[in-house]
Amino acid sequence: MVVAPLLRFPTGVRCMSSNLYKTSNVTCKNTCPSLKGLRSNYRQLQRFSTTSACQDEALDRTRNIGIIAHIDAGKTTTTERMLFYSGFTRRIGDVDEGSTVTDFLPAERARGITIQSAAITFHWPPGEVNGASGPQAGVQNELTPRSAYPHTINLIDTPGHADFTFEVMRSLRILDGAVCILDGVAGVEAQTEKVWNQASTYRIPRVIYVNKLDRDGAAFGRTVREVSTRLGVYPAVCQIPWFQGGNGPFIGVADAIHLQGLRWKEGEDGRTVKVADLQQLDAEEPALAAELRRARIALIELLSEHDEDIVEKFFECEEDHLAVSPADIIEGLRRCVLDQTSRIVPLFAGASFRNMGVQPLLDSIVNLLPSPPEAPDPEVSIGGVNGGLRDLLSGDLIVAQSEKASSQSKGKQSKKKNVALQTSSKDAISKLQSCALAFKVVNDAKRGVLVYVRVYSGSLDRNSLLYNTNLQLSERAPRLLKMYANDAVEVDSIPAGHIGVVVGLKQTRTGDTLVSYAGNRPTPPEPLTSLQLRPIAVPPPVFFTSVEPHSLSEEKRMHESLALLLREDPSLHVNVDEESGQTLLSGMGELHLEIARDRLINDLKAKASMGRIEIGYRESTLGTSSPITKMFDKEIAGRKGKAGCTAVAEPLNEDPESQELDQDTLLSETYDGNQIIVRAPGLQIDRSSRSEGDTSPFLPPGMELVTFRTALQNGAMAALSRGPQFTLPMHNTRVTLTIDPATDLFGNETTSSALSSAARQATAAALQDVQFGAGTAMMEPVMNVIISVDEASLGSVVHDISSSRGGHIVSLDEEVPLSGTDASGTSASALEEEAPPPIDHSRVYAPPDPFETPSVGAEIPAAATRPRTIIAKVPLKEMVGYLKHLRSLTAGRGTFVMSVDRFEKMSGQRQKVILAELRGGS
Repeated sequence: MVVAPLLRFPTGVRCMSSNLYKTSNVTCKNTCPSLKGLRSNYRQLQRFSTTSACQDEALDRTRNIGIIAHIDAGKTTTTERMLFYSGFTRRIGDVDEGSTVTDFLPAERARGITIQSAAITFHWPPGEVNGASGPQAGVQNELTPRSAYPHTINLIDTPGHADFTFEVMRSLRILDGAVCILDGVAGVEAQTEKVWNQASTYRIPRVIYVNKLDRDGAAFGRTVREVSTRLGVYPAVCQIPWFQGGNGPFIGVADAIHLQGLRWKEGEDGRTVKVADLQQLDAEEPALAAELRRARIALIELLSEHDEDIVEKFFECEEDHLAVSPADIIEGLRRCVLDQTSRIVPLFAGASFRNMGVQPLLDSIVNLLPSPPEAPDPEVSIGGVNGGLRDLLSGDLIVAQSEKASSQSKGKQSKKKNVALQTSSKDAISKLQSCALAFKVVNDAKRGVLVYVRVYSGSLDRNSLLYNTNLQLSERAPRLLKMYANDAVEVDSIPAGHIGVVVGLKQTRTGDTLVSYAGNRPTPPEPLTSLQLRPIAVPPPVFFTSVEPHSLSEEKRMHESLALLLREDPSLHVNVDEESGQTLLSGMGELHLEIARDRLINDLKAKASMGRIEIGYRESTLGTSSPITKMFDKEIAGRKGKAGCTAVAEPLNEDPESQELDQDTLLSETYDGNQIIVRAPGLQIDRSSRSEGDTSPFLPPGMELVTFRTALQNGAMAALSRGPQFTLPMHNTRVTLTIDPATDLFGNETTSSALSSAARQATAAALQDVQFGAGTAMMEPVMNVIISVDEASLGSVVHDISSSRGGHIVSLDEEVPLSGTDASGTSASALEEEAPPPIDHSRVYAPPDPFETPSVGAEIPAAATRPRTIIAKVPLKEMVGYLKHLRSLTAGRGTFVMSVDRFEKMSGQRQKVILAELRGGS
């Protein structure tokens, strides 16, 4: 935030939308720049490519940020104010009215929530990025804050609902910084913790903005304490709320960095703000001035523990906390924000809906968050070697790869080859023109398929040939766009550090790496073909439903539309259940699938509907049958067929692989949970024959042993597909087929179809014999479920699983190897890192809240927030729709992943309930 002594500006009023102070009687409206809309932004974008020096300066004055938060924390409302004060829009949009810029989808405006992340570019403070004129022109120096000069801000407004967590993940993957917005009434909520952990996975610098302080029940101090408790960081309180008279309405903020009060007038658009220094606050609001001094002391003390330069400045100021200059504090905060080992996060206050606090937040974005060159080096892999993109471009990564190869190889010739390989690799890297990551694919009705990309090096030019290193194919980029939410401006190139859209790519998917290179060859030189940026992890689905076409003729169209949906949103999964034939659509939650259905029917015009999931139950034998012999003797297709077979059915209670097989056993295979054994005593198999298969003199003429075994196996499998009592597929059943060559084989009359029919009839009869004896029982699929909850919700979740859902707990807090992502969306590699030491909550400064009571202001016990992991076995039927119930039990903080474990027998009572449902009961 630009700050100057109040004596230079007698009126003490600041025009916060143009970042200028009034120095005369000119009204604020005349000092604000004219709003030129998209054409002005387009002209500024075109100036990026004038000279290389200009490009470097433009890159330093670029911020790629995202807004992350729990649902209804005020992300879209804050974004609207940012666009208004920057001059991008002429009026402030309203979420309730459906008039916001970034929520442009009909579903978003109807529901009042963000569903799809929207990218938009604006400038703060308003003005020309290069060639700035007027008071803002000039070269930046150490004493002038960055917010005094126009910066380009590429902002992504992300969803807050837990069902769209993948949309947040893929946006975070390409950002350099983030603003985490908290609801001043609700504090740190469930989705806030999740997106915070995801941002930590990608090591994204962040600032925190506590919103909605104008509402009844807002508790800034409690929220600050929750930040330290739930998010595990030290909040650097840079602003404290200004309540009129100490306990009146929220009217502004007191800035601990600049030791001044910023007051907005209720009911105005927030462009003007009255600035009061510490002396004025002493006279008007003595309690606020005293608290502001305490906030400044706490801020200096916190920074001094992590930044040596602040300690030196503190001693230079004769250990006076109030004498440290704002510029030094801002630089100290910036160093802490950019330091990956620091756990200090700047915290600001405001009320976006009342137009208070947004402009200082924009100043903090420019002053504290990194530019693309200052962001962590993007992770890449090339030729099996992992490292940073900057190391690759400088050649260090190629040298490391060659040295590794040299150490493994021996001899002069090998070393010469490695030197030659290193030279050719460096030459190939020098031809790399651009490297970008496709992080989002959108099927636009007017423009076609839009591929959102973040360019990490070079410049992505129009009509350039892009090589997809994931799919190993090339595509041309005919058009490039700069997106402004739903509007777009066509550009000639997208420079490094910026976000843009490529139109016309037919194959590119989310997470693909795109490279362009010198020359017109369809394939780039080695090792560019193996260059890949860190991919985007896709969380496993936890909610599922069936999708059925209205008719068979619509099935092809439905599957084509589903393929488009999956390309847009990889967190959706489609698979066909082999048993029921249903097409199953899986996603991150009920709302997620509801939105997918709307897209499928309304946008993609597929004639389909969503219905209930059909659970694939099984049937199992409870005892052993008597040996049943069946003789098949019929004409098949005009040819006589005759064969016999004896079958025995029994439960499969032991590991099939542990059985010892004798020489009479021709086949022992397990298929779909059933074991089929084929025995032929006296068949006299000749296994020493040089022919392709084993032979026997007792086999029918022209029949090989492979055909003989396959025919019997197919017959048994056909009988096992339909149980004797419930007509369900059999499971956990062993069928032993015995063939006596003397009585069951009849020369040329014994064909493969006759053998198969005899085996089917014998197996079916054996199963019927079991039904009349020990009987059969129903089995149901049981899932292996891993549930992540906090300590406070552990008891209720365990009780619900073990009592209400018929599951049983396997273990608590055991280390479980997870591939890709865990239940919270955090990568497994991040989980392996050593956990940081706990926060010392006694060192966290938090101002008192008006009307604070011990119960409201008390700290949350650390034990209550400790993450716990529950591993359980739960029937699949009870997991349908479980996500909504789990969220209600855990205040939205519980997450889970599951996979099919096995089939288990049902109890008698549960079997009656399931049968009643299958027969059309309740």
